[in-house]
Amino acid sequence: MAIATTNPCTGEVLKTFEPMSPEQIGQRLAWAADGFAILRRTTFAQRAQWLSAAAGILDAEVDAVATTMTTEMGKTLASAKAEVAKCAKACRFFAANAERFLADEAADAGGVGAVRAYATYEPLGPVLAVMPWNFPLWQAMRFAAPALMAGNVGLLKHASNVPQTALFLEDLFQRAGFPQGSFQTLLIGAGQVESVLTDPRVRAATLTGSEAAGRAVAEVAGRELKKTVLELGGSDPFVVLPSADIGKAAKVATTARCQNNGQSCIAAKRFIVHSDVYDAFAEAFVANMSALRVGDPMAEGTDVGPLALEQVRDDVEAQVRDAVTKGARVLAGGQRPEGAGWWYPPTVVADITAEMAMWSEEVFGPVAGLYRVGSYDEAVALANGTDFGLGANAWTNDPDEQSSIVRDLDAGQVFVNGMVTSYSELPFGGVKNSGYGRELSAHGIREFCNIKTVWLGAGGTADAGAGSHSE
Repeated sequence: MAIATTNPCTGEVLKTFEPMSPEQIGQRLAWAADGFAILRRTTFAQRAQWLSAAAGILDAEVDAVATTMTTEMGKTLASAKAEVAKCAKACRFFAANAERFLADEAADAGGVGAVRAYATYEPLGPVLAVMPWNFPLWQAMRFAAPALMAGNVGLLKHASNVPQTALFLEDLFQRAGFPQGSFQTLLIGAGQVESVLTDPRVRAATLTGSEAAGRAVAEVAGRELKKTVLELGGSDPFVVLPSADIGKAAKVATTARCQNNGQSCIAAKRFIVHSDVYDAFAEAFVANMSALRVGDPMAEGTDVGPLALEQVRDDVEAQVRDAVTKGARVLAGGQRPEGAGWWYPPTVVADITAEMAMWSEEVFGPVAGLYRVGSYDEAVALANGTDFGLGANAWTNDPDEQSSIVRDLDAGQVFVNGMVTSYSELPFGGVKNSGYGRELSAHGIREFCNIKTVWLGAGGTADAGAGSHSE
């Protein structure tokens, strides 16, 4: 894919960029190594000052940054502004909490024959971040904010259709005061990632994207023995049980499926509804989905804009067509509009069966699959019957069911009576083919740290303790 800004409303290429040469990449890697040597020796207070300054820039420039994101990938301007605000909040959160999250952890010194013993968290070095286009600012920021506060430096290989957002991120941290090389954007194609990852100056990698991309990066990192964190696809279940508030569930379901034009790994995609409340939920859900306004993402009042890429729109259309051909019913939407741009309407598809692509594949657009089940056990089995395990929604007001379904759903996060969302305060990540490792919270900031054991003995101590083993 060319590195270019293309308006998804029209398909018009607005601006193109030349990929960096090997010499330019080498210079960036040298700057990253030099920047790490400086940044790792700064204090938490200094890094917090710079990250807080970045938050202030985001606040001041929210309109311009949001407009760039909407132009590049088609999200509504309102959601783009909310994304900028979320990034500013994350900067302030990690500026305020990183020192506490990475505080030394004391051990029982006497038990190990030491005067003092503890674990300390130290940064690893330059980390390659391979990021997607769907939340072009937030996906990168949820890596950058904790990584920089830990003393790591970042090398961002962003999706090729959001280059201006990617370049803004580098400029943001430079203007905020971070040392040169602390966070750099690499304008490179997917074919250049391996050469960066295998460079000895790069110590680790994080990727948010497709399962195929995650496997490719993990394969290279495995050969190089480099740490990785992967957040991959999802086909999140939205389970509705008889005691649920059906009106509220149907309203949240609409947002959970169509936020960001339906292009979110943690969007609810498979709506699994108990037969006792299926008809009521389906009626309310279809009405809500049908009422969404599709149009110019820059316009106030638009709910759903175009999909970001022509291939994404074509894939969604093919999945719906496959389901209909094999007997599924379309309850809302389902027809691509004529004209330029990569549009697809909010769609509800019912009667999905195992031979249909929608049963097992992630649908990355505003298309909901609706499933009827006859029992709690059937709902859980269907919810877990996928290779993915990123997030899961469950709707029930029965306290026993709430406890059971949190235990039984096989996912990285379970939200009961609410929409799956990423919060700086909570760990974020998946299981199974949705990846491994965690972002955000104390768990996320520690992913790219060397947890170093420190043992201090009294002066003149000849060994590590009488009778101890060497390993």
